[in-house]
Amino acid sequence: MRSSMAPAVPRRILPVIVLSQFAGTSLWFAVNAVLPDLQRGWALPPAALASLTTAVQLGFVAGTLVFALLTLADRFPPTRVFLFCALAAAACNAAIAALDGQYALLLALRFAVGFLLAGIYPVGMKIAASWYREGLGAALGVLIGALVLGTALPHGLRALAGEGGMAFATGGLQPWQWVVLSVSVLAALGGIATASLVPEHRMGAGAPVRLRALSALWREPRLRASVFGYFGHMWELYSLYVLVPVVIATRHAGTTVSALAFWTIAAGALGCAGGGLFVRRFGSARVARWQLATSGACCVLAPAMLSAPQPLFVAWLLLWGLSVAGDSPQFSALTARNAPPEVVGSVLTFTNCIGFAISVASIEVFVRAAQAWPLAAVLPWLAVGPLLGVLAMRPLFRAAP
Repeated sequence: MRSSMAPAVPRRILPVIVLSQFAGTSLWFAVNAVLPDLQRGWALPPAALASLTTAVQLGFVAGTLVFALLTLADRFPPTRVFLFCALAAAACNAAIAALDGQYALLLALRFAVGFLLAGIYPVGMKIAASWYREGLGAALGVLIGALVLGTALPHGLRALAGEGGMAFATGGLQPWQWVVLSVSVLAALGGIATASLVPEHRMGAGAPVRLRALSALWREPRLRASVFGYFGHMWELYSLYVLVPVVIATRHAGTTVSALAFWTIAAGALGCAGGGLFVRRFGSARVARWQLATSGACCVLAPAMLSAPQPLFVAWLLLWGLSVAGDSPQFSALTARNAPPEVVGSVLTFTNCIGFAISVASIEVFVRAAQAWPLAAVLPWLAVGPLLGVLAMRPLFRAAP
């Protein structure tokens, strides 16, 4: 219960943080959304889809470890860290628009964007936590929903750009350049908004990263259940995000692919928010298990759905997009709740790093497999992660100590 002496949180704080998080994380899949344009214009290798995505993921893993080990968000005002990273990531992303087929430089810039995203996504969460110590769970659902929408945004912008030119003035830019630069401007504005409109409200210095937190991931049964459920979720999540346009392209072409990819990924924001509504009644563990099981079922149903009538095909995609991301806030909450209090920050850091490393392996496996075999034979194997995750979560449903 809030103390009567505690100051009220200004109403603008959560909307500003949410919109800034949305803006900053729109950089994550900016190149994926325009990759078909780059493949046509630059003759990129078939492996480019996997390599460019894993470059961002590896950059994020490296950035998360560096930011945590150097405690940058404790040594410097978090809003300033967020601003610097948003501006630097926007600049790295905008530089892509000036490239002309330099694939190695494109990979390096994507790694840099991933590294700097570690100063946007986790630091944005830290800023929110400093203001919403009570009711953080609800704020977390909204924030992760914003991340999902940010991930979807470049696909939506590519759909707006149209085929063969823009439906509105672009100053002579090619559609893919307009998408890349628009996302960069948005990310920069998000950083400026946070630094300008969110006052410092620090929680105090965080605890340094402790390696013994790694042993806690295995030693504590309920924490192990939460973390391994999350790992199963990460096996599926980003591989699906990478493959969504490939799946849609089996039935559609052009900007329809981008538009439907946007709505499929964006549905996850509804899953995050909707899941939060059920948590008070059913608990985070049950909500996460339901959504993980649902997304796993969507994997298994892929062979039938790929040839299903169009309305059923679209409904399947939307349900998959909704459930694959909707459990993210609940896994974050479960991991924080079940971690030993003295190492909770370290546990979250290592869990995120391992989870994103798993996503790198999964992306490499499934993108390359999809180039060698039919999607109907590949997509069901994404269910391995959700299946193992659901099984790993069983200790969460035993009587709590």
